[in-house]
Amino acid sequence: MHNTTTLANAWLVCPRPNPRASLRLFCFPHAGGGVSAFSTWTPDLLPGVELCLVQLPGRENRIQEPPVKQLSVLVRMVADALGPAMTCPFAFFGHSMGALIAFELARELRRQGRRMPQYLFASAHRAPQLENTSRQLHTLPDGELIQEMAEMNGTPAAILDNQEFMQLVLPIFRADLELCETYVYTDEYPLGCSISAFGGTKDPEVTWEHLISWQQQTCMTFTVRMFPGDHFFIQQARATVQQDIALHLAGRPEAHYAVH
Repeated sequence: MHNTTTLANAWLVCPRPNPRASLRLFCFPHAGGGVSAFSTWTPDLLPGVELCLVQLPGRENRIQEPPVKQLSVLVRMVADALGPAMTCPFAFFGHSMGALIAFELARELRRQGRRMPQYLFASAHRAPQLENTSRQLHTLPDGELIQEMAEMNGTPAAILDNQEFMQLVLPIFRADLELCETYVYTDEYPLGCSISAFGGTKDPEVTWEHLISWQQQTCMTFTVRMFPGDHFFIQQARATVQQDIALHLAGRPEAHYAVH
């Protein structure tokens, strides 16, 4: 899993380096997550695409580094770190917090006059211009925050019950929540790349209405797709999600839930 390309550094993990790939797909994880969030993804389901997983500071093999609590700071760091890997066509996939990172990274690249992603897949996150009405979870006491993690269904019970491991994980999760919950959206022109918004049919936090509003962020094509599962449908419907990404990248998006 942790074979890296020669292009990258600590920020990038490529499960199967493919120098002949026609496109790189950079994947950004959910709050508290690292590249292992995509450990079950199968490169074979994305023909001609090099899967590139972005490892953020503070997690897994970067556990000794402090997590970044401010989104604007993080996207500038990512833009600098991934520069050498963005010399060929690429796309972004971000799940939950990762969708917000991918979106703001695309805008940061545009501000810098750099190559832009051809596609942005925004998964399990409301459109960024919508008001965040959820509670400020990053200020909760540890016990309550662990309970929130359990209810989100993204962390195995064995990890939640391991106090020693949770002492390592909880500060990362709290920092990521702070990054998301202190984010302030600013108006800019819509992106010049296509956007697909993905959601889970049983996700109580991110609904169809939240996803459809991503259309305002692109002047290119836009689609919405709902998959069976909750907030972590990318695991529950992994193969279907990957196949849908492959169809979009090949210019043949499925007709389901399409908005043009």
